[in-house]
Amino acid sequence: MATPVSVLRLPRGPDPNSRGFDPKSPRFIALCRTSIPTSAEAEADPEQLQKEQHARSMLRETFLRCLLSMANRKVQFNMYEKVKVEATFGASDIDVLNFQVSDLHTPIGVQKEALIRSQDVISFTYDV
Repeated sequence: MATPVSVLRLPRGPDPNSRGFDPKSPRFIALCRTSIPTSAEAEADPEQLQKEQHARSMLRETFLRCLLSMANRKVQFNMYEKVKVEATFGASDIDVLNFQVSDLHTPIGVQKEALIRSQDVISFTYDV
């Protein structure tokens, strides 16, 4: 006898093909800004702009290395409303808008596979 398999249904995007959210939509722009504006000093001083860009690139590289080292490890996510969940980290999408996790332990139960929106996460910790 075949074993039934549950299907994870993701919310439908606003486009007619349901392939995700339009990057030009006001909602996407409001929630998922692709960059942070430069400081006022950096706009006036090219040397300050170069220092700021270098600092941003170093922070971005450090964050991406952190994501790489989290793969297949137990991660504790601190979310809004003082909710704490634990899961095995799988991957992140290219824009770091969603985290794919397995065995998500929540206050109301365990989900085998899930996506966590990065906007809902305040912080995360894991053992190195």
